[in-house]
Amino acid sequence: MCGIAGIVAFNNTGQSSFSTIQKAVSCLEKRGPDNEGIFTDDHVVLAHRRLSVIDTSDAASQPFTDDSGRYVIVFNGEFFNYQEHRNKLLTEGVKFKSESDTEVLLQLYIRHKERCLDFVNGFFAFCIYDKTEKSVFIARDRMGIKPLLYYQDDDRLCFASEMKALLPMDIPKEIDSESLHQYLQFNYIPEPWSIYSQVKKLQPGHFIIAHAGKPQRFSEIKYYEIVRRENEKKSDYETAQKELRKLLDDAVEKRLISDVPLGCFLSGGIDSSIITALAASKVKELNTFSIGYKDEPFFDETHFALEVAKMHQTKHHVFKLTNDELFENLDEILDYVDEPFADSAMIPGYIVSKYTRKQVTVALSGDGADEMFAGYQKHKAEWMVRNNFLLKPAVRLLAALMPGSKGSREGAMQNKIRQLHRMADGVKLSPAERYIRWCSMMDEAEVAKLFGKADKHICEKRKQFLSADIDGKSLNDVLLSDMKLVLRGDMLRKVDMMSMANSLEVRTPFLDYRVVDFAFSLPEYFKITSAMQKRILKETFKAELPELIFQRGKKGFEVPLLKWFQTHLKLKIENVWLNDKFIREQGMFNPDGIAALKNQLFQKPEGETEARIWALIVFQNWWLKYHSKK
Repeated sequence: MCGIAGIVAFNNTGQSSFSTIQKAVSCLEKRGPDNEGIFTDDHVVLAHRRLSVIDTSDAASQPFTDDSGRYVIVFNGEFFNYQEHRNKLLTEGVKFKSESDTEVLLQLYIRHKERCLDFVNGFFAFCIYDKTEKSVFIARDRMGIKPLLYYQDDDRLCFASEMKALLPMDIPKEIDSESLHQYLQFNYIPEPWSIYSQVKKLQPGHFIIAHAGKPQRFSEIKYYEIVRRENEKKSDYETAQKELRKLLDDAVEKRLISDVPLGCFLSGGIDSSIITALAASKVKELNTFSIGYKDEPFFDETHFALEVAKMHQTKHHVFKLTNDELFENLDEILDYVDEPFADSAMIPGYIVSKYTRKQVTVALSGDGADEMFAGYQKHKAEWMVRNNFLLKPAVRLLAALMPGSKGSREGAMQNKIRQLHRMADGVKLSPAERYIRWCSMMDEAEVAKLFGKADKHICEKRKQFLSADIDGKSLNDVLLSDMKLVLRGDMLRKVDMMSMANSLEVRTPFLDYRVVDFAFSLPEYFKITSAMQKRILKETFKAELPELIFQRGKKGFEVPLLKWFQTHLKLKIENVWLNDKFIREQGMFNPDGIAALKNQLFQKPEGETEARIWALIVFQNWWLKYHSKK
């Protein structure tokens, strides 16, 4: 795992920005603390920060150049099936100077150009420069596990693994009003947009071809997309179970290749427990890692993780934290955020990565399974609405019976009331509208009370883009949409950001493209029924997991934001982040809307109040770091 950055010059003006690359790559030090390298010629500058995982020798350092000197690569990620392709290339007479996956990828590109991507099973963002053609080939993995942002104008193309590495390249920092609207709505900015109007995220399954000196010869091309194929072939359930086991077992095995210590995150949920079970069958004394909460026993699930660890005889590590210990990490976390992102689960994500990194360099996780196999509460609710188990009048009546409260995230009962009101808001909508609503922290009317500068027509177009796969025919439409919106914009962004902040590589076996393709060939009822979510996962791996795991409900940890806002952070909210004078001088938000939300926070918080305040805090902290003139 690493960090990359580069500039392709279209003219002399573009070339003059090459001097910014040192500062840019320095911003990626946590992604790659082991080494730094820079390649420069008259047309291109490429930079790399290295986290050594496969072939830790100097021979694998980057930027990496082939023997002819024609091709140069900077690569962030892992190419898990590189050994089989290396062996084939050896039989063809290729001589390698390292044991790295990077060199194998470069040799495949030399022979197959963009078709090299067909051979790669892994996650990545990379750039290959052809000195003879003066061209660059920039690609991102199929699922969007590794990030890649870029900016292009008439003078140059700039790219980097993180926004903070693009900023030293003197790119325009014009805040995109529609992206800010989406951020307040979802808690994150969906791909391919960014907080800046002229910076884009290279979409998963896409590559860029550009030529030095020729800005008009720029193209972004799709090479892969997830396709629903549940109607193409009819496989029986038992056959599907065998195929799922075979694919996932191989995906785990491939992700155990490492020249540095490796382990697994183990929350005690179904997904991480399955990955742990498969990995433990191949690795003796596998390291596993869990985080627990001393002050929040309702959310502490370490006893589930311990049962899995005992069953599979792993070397289990538990980190139990108080709320104060959680809070102590807050400044570090906010400081690392280089684009507004307000999923508060990044806080425990950062801490478990921090403690895990003290033991290993690589960790496997269960990310992706919920999106593919219908693991979220909203999936159950959507299925019930479509199958008339959740009758619209009944839901609205139940919500109406509790007019004095919209619930909150504080405690189990209040959380249920909050979810019921969200459900009542959604059942009256069309499937596409309901999808967006149930992905949102705020509806558009609520966003407008805080921020009213977004173009409604553009926001509507973006909303249609994000819900384009919703057809109401099968729940697979929601799952596919979640793969594109929620997984990319929220889950993978959170995992990459918080793990890389601690120089930890996280691997996600469920997101092996073969597993994903297979999952979207399965009919809805293989995944969800009136009695069970993630049906095929649970029934396929039941023998490998303790019975206790199947009796637990899906909780998810709620960071005690409200307690912090009313104690530790109260003065900073009032005097800095949401100070009325500052809000008016900043000219970003509606002062009356902010004042009303603050009053609600300190008098009678309900619904999503604390989540909305948190989103504003993250944005304001980011704005003060990157935009304040003081």
